[in-house]
Amino acid sequence: MGIMSLVAGSRSGPKGASRTLKADIARGFGNARSTYESASRLQRFMGNTMLQKLYTQDVVQADSEVLDLGCGTGWFTRKLAAMEQVGAVAGVDLSRGMVQEARENSSQSIDWIVGDAEYLPLPDASCDLIFSNLMIQWCEDPRSVFRECRRILRPGGRLMVSSLLDGTLTELKNAWRVADPDHEHVNRFETEAALRAKVHAELPEATIESRTIRLPYTSPMMLAGELRHLGAGFRGAERRKAITAPGRLRDMCRHYVKEPDGTIMANYEAVWIYWQKH
Repeated sequence: MGIMSLVAGSRSGPKGASRTLKADIARGFGNARSTYESASRLQRFMGNTMLQKLYTQDVVQADSEVLDLGCGTGWFTRKLAAMEQVGAVAGVDLSRGMVQEARENSSQSIDWIVGDAEYLPLPDASCDLIFSNLMIQWCEDPRSVFRECRRILRPGGRLMVSSLLDGTLTELKNAWRVADPDHEHVNRFETEAALRAKVHAELPEATIESRTIRLPYTSPMMLAGELRHLGAGFRGAERRKAITAPGRLRDMCRHYVKEPDGTIMANYEAVWIYWQKH
């Protein structure tokens, strides 16, 4: 029986400002659905790190029901569905546009759900593995996502999550701070200490691994273009309401620290969370 057949119906979702922000996030990713996969270098690296554990550590049991939480265009949902041990797979994403893109480019054996990770429309103890790649950093409070994951996992089920920490894109943030000091241009991320505290409050004995990933770009504009193609623009209330003037973009590029050959590097503070429900 597929996960979609166990859908419990809509649960009470966010209200007010939280709903508005989530709608903005969903719209931004939906608008990037056709360019997302071509720009997802970091996403693939971090998701592949979790897949490698699935392949080498015999984590997935026969006929497992798997949920890809924050599935985006379904890149990793399809890889999970191709695993021999997997019996049923569902992909959940907040963005209707992303889910539509995933459905149009995937087999009919995958169930697709438009849903909020903090209010999952799935019953208790309904899946064996939750895979979530670079999603929780977009949530207002990851603890609510961890609680939902704990709720829908069966005993013995596993959770695999990747996210980003404070210090990510610090070079870009510093360049914008000089070029446009009155406005934010880079999303904020949890400090490692804060995230560890939230993880251990909801997921006892979880394993947390972190490392710095450095990706090269030919220019700051290439980095900005990649973020735009991912739909990962700044969503905070402090952002500029109008289009940023070309002069400010040039100032940002001028103040971005460059390598001796004129290229730039971007730091991503990566974190992976692994947990088994006892």
